[in-house]
Amino acid sequence: MARASHPVFPPHIRVYVVGGAVRDRLLGLPVQDRDYVVVGATPEEMTALGFRPVGRDFPVFLHPVTQEEYALARTERKTARGYKGFKVYAAPEVTLEEDLCRRDLTINAMAEDADGRIIDPYGGQSDLAARVLRHVSPAFAEDPVRILRVARFAARFPEFRVADETLALMQQMVTAGEVDALVPERVWQELARGLMEVRPARMIQTLHECGALARLLPEIDRLFGVPQDPTSHPEIDTGAHLLRVLDWAAGAGYSLAVRYAALLHDVGKGLTPPGRWPDHSGHEAAGLEAVRAVSARLRVPAECRELALTVARWHGLAHQADRLDAAGLLDLLQHCDALRRPERLRDFLAACAADYHGRPGWETRPYPQAARLQSALAAARDVDAGAIAQGLPPASVPAAIRAARIQAIAAALPPV
Repeated sequence: MARASHPVFPPHIRVYVVGGAVRDRLLGLPVQDRDYVVVGATPEEMTALGFRPVGRDFPVFLHPVTQEEYALARTERKTARGYKGFKVYAAPEVTLEEDLCRRDLTINAMAEDADGRIIDPYGGQSDLAARVLRHVSPAFAEDPVRILRVARFAARFPEFRVADETLALMQQMVTAGEVDALVPERVWQELARGLMEVRPARMIQTLHECGALARLLPEIDRLFGVPQDPTSHPEIDTGAHLLRVLDWAAGAGYSLAVRYAALLHDVGKGLTPPGRWPDHSGHEAAGLEAVRAVSARLRVPAECRELALTVARWHGLAHQADRLDAAGLLDLLQHCDALRRPERLRDFLAACAADYHGRPGWETRPYPQAARLQSALAAARDVDAGAIAQGLPPASVPAAIRAARIQAIAAALPPV
């Protein structure tokens, strides 16, 4: 079978690298993916050159060799509320500048031609130098997904600030109800990506500052301004604590499931009546319905949901593991389903460690509770449940296995 050859564009068709690839190269960052804009071409010409059409909402084509995406230059016109309410116009007469104008931020609205020349009609290079996230045009307000994207870029580039006028425009969009039109799948997609950035707290903080967090994640937004016991939480504010926990989890390189659990671990504190502040006893159990509500609303994957429920309910007890006896340790292991799924304990303890260390002055404190629970799990799993069950009446087997596991844990660990 003959190998496909690289297409040769005729002189009237011009091709540019656009968006993140240009931005990241100028920042000296690795370029992962390249997107291309094609000016002066028709869909028929692209097909004749060997490109395969894949775009549903506007003309996008896959390169016959590299499989990279090439989109025809296009403009958009708002026709309805929400992020899908657009009419797309793609034609040979659409210019590169018109295509770039519809993009979200100036740092994403630059292009590079085949000779390496940067086309920057909206000041993206200046904003890169100034470390500013600024919207390109008033058309930004037509797409509520851009609120999420700005917040995510704030998490990816923590040294950048959101321009005052962009934040004000985001606030206006929230007031106008634009974020209410976002579908759950898109919110989760952007939230998940933001949680995996270098400083996920900045995404949450940016959404809080523009008012979008109160609409999208009210369970999280209500934590801001809620005080905690200053002896165990020097940062006092529960929202401030949450931000520190998220960034600690990111710094440790934890998985998405762990970071999602960290995001929701304290939602019960937002349900404590003000008259009982800063005491939040019972917040672990109180937060379970909120975790379920968020997870159901955003259609969160089961792995993330289940870990978040476990962490929300039992993180307080995990912090007391250095004071639990063998029976208490076994109970906690069973609450975490660790005997059946030992990897669950690893993720549970990671989220608990993030909660513990996410406080001023606690970042490098020892957390012996994690090692104690891991040792307890190893001892409990060494018990041969099958051998114990032999010769016993079925009704007696669970108690006998439990007693053997408690004995094994007690033998393996120093007493409290």
